[in-house]
Amino acid sequence: MQTQIITGQLAFPILECFHIAGFALSIGMTALVDFRLLGFGLRDQTPEQISRSGLWWMLGGLIVAVFSGILIFSTDPDMYYLNWIFDAKIACLVLAIVFNYTIHRKVLQPGASPATARWVAVGSLVLWLSVVFGGIFIAILQH
Repeated sequence: MQTQIITGQLAFPILECFHIAGFALSIGMTALVDFRLLGFGLRDQTPEQISRSGLWWMLGGLIVAVFSGILIFSTDPDMYYLNWIFDAKIACLVLAIVFNYTIHRKVLQPGASPATARWVAVGSLVLWLSVVFGGIFIAILQH
């Protein structure tokens, strides 16, 4: 009986750790590319090279974040489903993923306009940070 209580009590914090680590890895890898598009850091590599070398890390982090997020959601679906901040976070997540695998990917190709690439990098950072801030505000407002 005691083991079940401890397991149940630890499930949420453990899932939350995986969720945060997955997003840190995924968003961190994307941010490296975005910062390079903005002219900051890793100047020895092109944004395309950075993206290519971190592709599996970014995708792996995203998969961990999404699946751990689904499990977190399953712990109290009504609390999340009825929370407009959660809805906004999911909308930003979907937009960020679509943006990352379409528009963001296009500006990494040779010949893309540097001005357009900078705007895309800013848009990418804003979308991903919106997902993070959404998660923070869900946590703050549920207590």
